[in-house]
Amino acid sequence: MSTPQESLALDPEQDAWRPLSDRMRPQTLAEMVGQGHLLGDGRALTRLIQSGTPHSMILWGPPGTGKTTLARVVAATCDARFEALSAVFAGVKDIRQVVESARQERAITGRPTVLFLDEVHRFNKSQQDTFLPFVEDGTLVFIGATTENPSFEVNAALLSRARVYVLKPLEKADLRGLLERALVDERRGLGSQRLRPDERVLDLFAEAADGDARRALNLLEVAADLATHAEDGARITLETALEVVGGGHRRFDKRGELFYDQISALHKSVRGSDPDAALYWLCRMLDGGCDPHYLARRILRMAVEDIGNADPRALTLALEAWQTYERLGSPEGELALAQAVVFMSCAAKSNAVYKAFGEAMEDARRLGSLEVPLHLRNAPTRLMKDLGHGAGYRYAHDEPAAHSPGQTYFPDSMPSRIYYHPVPRGLEIRIGEALGRLRGRSDDKAD
Repeated sequence: MSTPQESLALDPEQDAWRPLSDRMRPQTLAEMVGQGHLLGDGRALTRLIQSGTPHSMILWGPPGTGKTTLARVVAATCDARFEALSAVFAGVKDIRQVVESARQERAITGRPTVLFLDEVHRFNKSQQDTFLPFVEDGTLVFIGATTENPSFEVNAALLSRARVYVLKPLEKADLRGLLERALVDERRGLGSQRLRPDERVLDLFAEAADGDARRALNLLEVAADLATHAEDGARITLETALEVVGGGHRRFDKRGELFYDQISALHKSVRGSDPDAALYWLCRMLDGGCDPHYLARRILRMAVEDIGNADPRALTLALEAWQTYERLGSPEGELALAQAVVFMSCAAKSNAVYKAFGEAMEDARRLGSLEVPLHLRNAPTRLMKDLGHGAGYRYAHDEPAAHSPGQTYFPDSMPSRIYYHPVPRGLEIRIGEALGRLRGRSDDKAD
């Protein structure tokens, strides 16, 4: 039986059809690139792996950051049998087969089995529950990989039994180093082709890969196929590299964690009055393929939630920006969204209405169906007037300053509340002053 380390070795006869990204997959912990926060000298994960005792874990990070590779290295370093499944294709039957094989392996050799489940977030709750007992009793060491936030996608029971490690996008320098290694490695890489990339080619690939090692190597492999051959080797021109890169690639998942992180960054940049950062995040989302209608809706929400009455023009401008986009479409209409974002970033901020609404809604739910006071009730018929509906109501427009001081508008059994506290910014300065005068008159009348 082959050891896990041997299972990572390459078969020279199969190299012809194996993608470069697969051939260059790190086989040892020392070959791993990036993830210094997890795999640096003295780091907890490094010490645990080197101790030879595998433990259940969930690897969370973007594509091409080394989740599958790290799982394989863990199994190899710990002399464990490695079983890999994809949640896209696997089912309960496959899990049971792995469990049975793991039991046989433990009984015959005493070696543990690492079950690597790629895209674990694709498994529903019942499917995740299937292998939970076997993780608990030690039959399996579970390693799950996901691009989604495990807090939302992984069962709490499974999450509590596995450590979560967050993998980050690879730095440009890490990607360039990986490409340089692939160019000179004759056994696993492209060294035998004696490729000579023009200046800036490797930097271009590293930048276009956007933190994804798999994509960086795929770009290099395609460029190698298109290289101009000569006696002293094959040349990858900058023109060829630009053609291979094409329209570029940005990490953006319309349903995933990164999507919500970016819209959060946009919203908080507007709230924080930074028009430049707000524009950057708006453009990041548009460049990544976000639906501008969704952005228009969120921008409208920002106007209501974070600006409010401090500058009511923000609400109007947000609505008009949305309408402008619907009439012009892309890309011209996107400029209207940018205009709204910049205006709101620079506008006076207030969440006074947002907070007041929340407090009033809480009272409405908590206090139940309090009756409307008689003097505020409608009285369109003689019977209703005889019952006292509307009796004692004072019409504000008939009084000085169109205000009826001392008249109450809350239910009789509920004390008056002040929910709305205008902030000392923008138009709410004047609103606050006006409310202060009106409330003062009501207090004098009550005295």
